Amino acid sequence: MPEQPSHPGDAAPARPLLPERLVSGYEAFLSGRFAREQDRFHQLAKAGQSPRIMLIGCCDSRVSPEVIFDAGPGEIFVLRNVANLVPPYAPNDDLHGASAALEYAVLGLHVAHIVVLGHASCGGVRAYAENDLDPDQKPLSSGDFIGKWMSLIGPAAAKIGPATEPLDGYVERLALASIVQGLANLRSFPAVATLERLGGLSLHGAYFSIAEGKLLALDETTGEFRAVSAKTHADAFSEPRF
Repeated sequence: MPEQPSHPGDAAPARPLLPERLVSGYEAFLSGRFAREQDRFHQLAKAGQSPRIMLIGCCDSRVSPEVIFDAGPGEIFVLRNVANLVPPYAPNDDLHGASAALEYAVLGLHVAHIVVLGHASCGGVRAYAENDLDPDQKPLSSGDFIGKWMSLIGPAAAKIGPATEPLDGYVERLALASIVQGLANLRSFPAVATLERLGGLSLHGAYFSIAEGKLLALDETTGEFRAVSAKTHADAFSEPRF
């Protein structure tokens, strides 16, 4: 039978409550991880969370902290924003989502570590660098949310100076410098500075290479980013992929 034409009064097709990819993922979670770790989820719901680590990472969908560090529920308190930036301490009447999360992690959850995790091929860092090189090409307007937010990377850019190499190399240097600046901004928060001085809180900088799976960590005594678990990384790449 041929399909009948629709009429103005016909009800529109029901809109899915969630994207199908999320629904199928949730079903896989129910039959997989949730089934295996149901007791843990019950305990977390009953006792609340007590993560020892706060991680400040990028919104980039390729850089999931829980995946990179093989973390289970309740293990890491994660704050993600564009380019994993940390604003300086600036109490006023504005809305401060990142600062509020930091305050809660430090004073509410009493985390023992804060990690600022940057990554290779960061779109936010590249946009800042391109705008700095040619403001007329891809402007980040100071009136836009993203432009205002990315202005936080300005002090890091000022410290490393203008680009003197191909853009990709400069973007990587800027991303690393931004991690260092993020740690400095963390220390501008009185509670963070006090707890670090008393030994109750440790700050860390890290950088993840998406394509290579390589993790670097900042040695603040030398200012260098050093490979983490280099042998394990090398072993992983020495195994046949097929």
